[in-house]
Amino acid sequence: MYRIDIMTLFDETVGDMMNESILGRAQERDLLRIEAHQIRDYTLNKQKQVDNYPYGGGHGAVMQADPLYQCWSHIVSAYGPGRTIFLSPAGETFHQERAKQLASQEDHLILVCGHYEGIDERFIEECVDEEISLGDFVLTGGELAAMVVADAVSRLVPGVLSDPECFEEESHWNGMLEYPQYTRPEIWHGRTVPPVLLSGHHANIQRWRRKQSILRTWRRRPDLYARLDLSSRSDQKILREITAEEPDFP
Repeated sequence: MYRIDIMTLFDETVGDMMNESILGRAQERDLLRIEAHQIRDYTLNKQKQVDNYPYGGGHGAVMQADPLYQCWSHIVSAYGPGRTIFLSPAGETFHQERAKQLASQEDHLILVCGHYEGIDERFIEECVDEEISLGDFVLTGGELAAMVVADAVSRLVPGVLSDPECFEEESHWNGMLEYPQYTRPEIWHGRTVPPVLLSGHHANIQRWRRKQSILRTWRRRPDLYARLDLSSRSDQKILREITAEEPDFP
């Protein structure tokens, strides 16, 4: 069973969110376990204080190392060692490939949510294996980032989704953006579903979807498009079609 422990000051909120829908059903089937741990429960301070003023001065407060360490130690003692990740704007940017690696190479993650002005660097030095960021922006706490990482990794754990195709055709799995999707009704607000999707011809549908993925990646994420391997005969034929239809296509 894959396990994710989240160290947080908002355990009820995080726990409720991580136990709904697909992830909740996966936990009921013992494929996955996600548990949120209240850091305040591990402080010796009677007021449950987990922060203090930063050495050297400055605004705000810093989370203390010892409550974090005691919480982390409890998790390791109870459930075994896991890869410890601190969600931080100073970390490496999270992406689908890292989610795949964490799902396939690990079976236990410990996600640390910072707050205030950050956490004592000594805890990071002693206990954290890596820092992960969602992007070049700052959140008020690490909880949203931790839930994003937990969700992205969990859905790749075998059995959580009904079929590998559920994620293998999605955006970023193979370096491309996903093709457009349509459902009933066939006509909505005068907009129709592309006829090929109504044809029942599987090969033509797959080819249309591949073409749309290439187009969408080129239009929206030229950085991703530049890294695509489109050397196959079928892709080369699609590229010739796009070149004839799109004057600006490279």
